[in-house]
Amino acid sequence: MVQITEIETKYRELLSKVIERKDECNEFVRFLEKETSWLTAPASAKYHLNIEHGLIIHSVNVATVMLELKKVLIPDISDESCVIVGLFHDVGKVGMPHAPRYLKKNSGYVYNENQIEMSSAARSLYLVSKFISLSDEEAQAILYHDGQYILENRTVAHKECPLTLLVTFADTWASAMEDGRIKIMKPLYFKK
Repeated sequence: MVQITEIETKYRELLSKVIERKDECNEFVRFLEKETSWLTAPASAKYHLNIEHGLIIHSVNVATVMLELKKVLIPDISDESCVIVGLFHDVGKVGMPHAPRYLKKNSGYVYNENQIEMSSAARSLYLVSKFISLSDEEAQAILYHDGQYILENRTVAHKECPLTLLVTFADTWASAMEDGRIKIMKPLYFKK
């Protein structure tokens, strides 16, 4: 298993790419790191990276894949947009400061039934937009990052902006690498 210091180093390196909204992003990161389980939460309770630090591992992977893909596919999209969307697309999985989304149990994590119900994508957009001013494209990308894998996203089918398509693919690709379904390239961080 990867050392948390490796993950944090890559995470801080990605954050350094946020220039124009640096102060907003730093305030959001301070909130996440002090008030939530951002650095220790799992990526899920059932699927990929149901481990301590799973969410930050997955988020770093998604942002990294986005930056690599955008170089080839959509170089006009800024690194800053890719970092903000990639790192924070699933931040709603931390829940809220007073009610984490996942609770640690002996054999992993379980869903916390004592929280206000909201999709993780909606909660992600809610949390990010309280601190960071987002473009319309960034807001769409965070809210619809799961693409057509979930029914409620069908209203946006064939109306996705390029950033939404990019994060959807990066999220799917990173998850498949983390799960070992894709063996073409080694993920930065993954569950062994």
